[in-house]
Amino acid sequence: MSNGCSPMEPTDTSNPDYFHKVVDCQWACPAHTNVPEYIRLIAQGRYDDAYMLNRQSNVFPGILGRVCDRPCEPACRRTRVDGKAVAICRLKRVAADHRSDVSDRLPRAPEKKNGKRIACIGAGCASLTVANDLMPLGYEITIFERFKQPGGLMRTNIPAFRLPVPVLDEEIEAIVDMGVDLRLGHEITSMKALLDEGFDAVFVGSGAPRGKELNLPGRDQGERIHIGIDWLESVAFKHIDAIGKKVLIIGVGNTAMDCCRTALRLGADDVKVMARKPRGFFKASDWELEDAEEENVEIVINHSPAAFLHDNGTLVGMRFDVMEYDIDNGRITETRKVDTVDLPCDDVILAIGQENAFPWIERDLDIEFDQWDVPVVDRTTFQSTRPGVFFGGDAAFGPENIIWAVEHGHQAAISIHQYCQSEALTDRLPPTMNLSSTKMGLHEWSYANDYSSATRQQMRHVDLDRRFDELEIEVELGFSREDFKAEVQRCLNCDVQTVFDTKLCIECDACIDICPTDCLTITKNGPESDLRNRLSAPAHTPGQDLFVSDGLPQTGRVMVKDEDLCVHCGLCAERCPTAAWDMQQFTINLKHVDQYAADKGASA
Repeated sequence: MSNGCSPMEPTDTSNPDYFHKVVDCQWACPAHTNVPEYIRLIAQGRYDDAYMLNRQSNVFPGILGRVCDRPCEPACRRTRVDGKAVAICRLKRVAADHRSDVSDRLPRAPEKKNGKRIACIGAGCASLTVANDLMPLGYEITIFERFKQPGGLMRTNIPAFRLPVPVLDEEIEAIVDMGVDLRLGHEITSMKALLDEGFDAVFVGSGAPRGKELNLPGRDQGERIHIGIDWLESVAFKHIDAIGKKVLIIGVGNTAMDCCRTALRLGADDVKVMARKPRGFFKASDWELEDAEEENVEIVINHSPAAFLHDNGTLVGMRFDVMEYDIDNGRITETRKVDTVDLPCDDVILAIGQENAFPWIERDLDIEFDQWDVPVVDRTTFQSTRPGVFFGGDAAFGPENIIWAVEHGHQAAISIHQYCQSEALTDRLPPTMNLSSTKMGLHEWSYANDYSSATRQQMRHVDLDRRFDELEIEVELGFSREDFKAEVQRCLNCDVQTVFDTKLCIECDACIDICPTDCLTITKNGPESDLRNRLSAPAHTPGQDLFVSDGLPQTGRVMVKDEDLCVHCGLCAERCPTAAWDMQQFTINLKHVDQYAADKGASA
């Protein structure tokens, strides 16, 4: 990048991050799943390969294909073409639903162990990922879980109508069956006592198990005010099977959406989600909101809870302050109370957030906690201030989502291995990359570069009049073959990169003439701010970096490419008479713990 007044330096495409960032979906995924490649595998009918490629990074393809928070989709380059991302998440489910038995391809634990014992607290996605990564290296893993079933918040807080129990069980069993010592119904009540058992390292993946309270007048009366995550847990374990007819949900995050839809399935017929702010400030994902509203949940905005109302000790309603907000550039600048209203209800469910709780960690173990009573954890190594004690998932930095917890597990597994092998935890292997030409002929490529005008396919759902018959009826039916055949063609193959060879360019402008998005320009170099204004399509929003070549042989000008606009159609490479442009498939090699062990073995 330019320093503001000097000409721009040639782009260093040897840095794996450059091309990785161009694959927007993979770059945005916390676990960096190779999205374009698994979509191509699905297009070829290679579902087993697509599933296993997913599993390398995200560990739970069938689970995440249903309930991932989809950070990849807002980043998808397709949104810049027709406004709708490729259905990346649901295509992951396609691979899971259509695969055959892949048990012979799953990781296995060796018979000979390496003598190191690791304790994991909580059988959620972070701990399971640690076990998945370390068991094949000969580690003995013991997972302590306070519930009678593994899965953590995946089981207790995600309703079965979104995540079927058989899908959850199968992907957990694939890990546990490697020989994990899974101790169910075993709650850890003392970290000191656990440390005294002599484990070589401890990983805390206990989640954020405490729902936030709402301390308002009337909170201490009656039994019909529920904490959202505790209530969902009770439903999951069948301790609760009914609720009142009128239900108010306080909060508008994804947990609130699960609560309101679950309430409908337990007998409620009037469910309102109460939001303090306007819709643009909701924490729930758009698709979660859409699913709730499809089921006739009413979302009420600008109502701030003021009090719980009781009649002779029985909850009868809630009082709300009606608010108005002045909003400037997406930020609330002024807040006004304009009215007060009382809404009747039989039950209230509080879904206003979750927080960590570590009463079982003694404060004299050299595990430092911050002012919010959250452990101090290194964001690279995931080690606490006590060597050998690691945290990940919601237990590390507060509530996130499953895919973040999986990546925490991958990184913590590396650190645990390094710690047990007396290696520096900060000594992380850098990513590497491969670039391989997709050229098959003069104007022919080994990937389908034709642009598909298909619109995003709609997910099929169980009919509205049937989905409330049973609590565990999965609402989403998955894509039909016709649906996913159309959807995979929408992917723009962003990992097939336009690679430029400066020495071969003759500045004929053929690539510029044919580019459908005007992302290419040959021009005199200059400061970035100036150069952006002189492009064929001026790039005023930074977005992706600009590609800038060395000086071209004929005139010393530079080839500039706006990565934000490129749709990887390959027309520049087809038209170029000297093959200065080539379409090369990029693969980022991100190191998991097995590669650390392999590298050490190779150097021994």
